[in-house]
Amino acid sequence: MGLNLDDKKAVVAEVSAQLADAQTLVMAEYSGVKVADLTVLRAKARQSGVYLRVLKNTLVRRAVADTPFAPLAEQMTGHLIYGMSADPVAAAKVLNDFAKGNDKLVLKVGSYDGKVLDKAGVQALASIPSREELLAKLLGIMQAPLTGFAGAMAALAKQREEAAA
Repeated sequence: MGLNLDDKKAVVAEVSAQLADAQTLVMAEYSGVKVADLTVLRAKARQSGVYLRVLKNTLVRRAVADTPFAPLAEQMTGHLIYGMSADPVAAAKVLNDFAKGNDKLVLKVGSYDGKVLDKAGVQALASIPSREELLAKLLGIMQAPLTGFAGAMAALAKQREEAAA
């Protein structure tokens, strides 16, 4: 059963709202992917803050009109699942990681920073560490000198205690 006009307007509004906050949009063909596998993919997307949906291409074309994602409209053909995220790499990472383990999901195209990315571009974007990973690395780098300093102070204190004894 198809959507009535009000339902279609609601879907376009929902997708437009997601696109307003999104930095990245990734599309993949999902023909032949089992429902159980799609459920796992959706769970991973939710954990990563990725909006992931199977949508009618015509409705998404309307939603992307007048946005930085508008150049993707001509690529919106076939059975597609759409991933959108405010994190620049999250949508690409979720779909790319899933595609590695499931050959039925095929990355098609994406967009980041107003630029259209082919499959290789999406895979390259997915290989970039996420914001959380980068912050963890930065924190580790910042803590290393303090840890070394604290160790040196403890060793110096022990050395002085032994000298005093």
